[in-house]
Amino acid sequence: MDKELFDFVAERADVLSKSDFSTQVTKDAAQAWKGAVAADAEAADTATETLLNALEGRPTTIDGVIGFLEGPAKEVLGEQTAAQGLAAQLERKKAGAKWCDCEACAAATQILAKFGRIEL
Repeated sequence: MDKELFDFVAERADVLSKSDFSTQVTKDAAQAWKGAVAADAEAADTATETLLNALEGRPTTIDGVIGFLEGPAKEVLGEQTAAQGLAAQLERKKAGAKWCDCEACAAATQILAKFGRIEL
């Protein structure tokens, strides 16, 4: 793996490992990637494949975000915050967005797209 690609994945794995929006599975996968490449830089390709497999199916779709904001978010975030979030996500969807734009989903989708696993 060349340095530019390595740095791209490393930056996003760091976000995934720390984000409050990441699930524990995602945090663990990102930490495992970081640990593997720290122990053996030559293991980057194998570690990245493992990370990609762990990330597949994890990022929330734009429709999933909209569904959350139309329902449970009203109780969790409050009516006004949920309504504002819903309006923003509906605009994003209208503009062609396919995925959640929280920091964790953005990092995951960028990695997956870089390796041809999804389209942004």
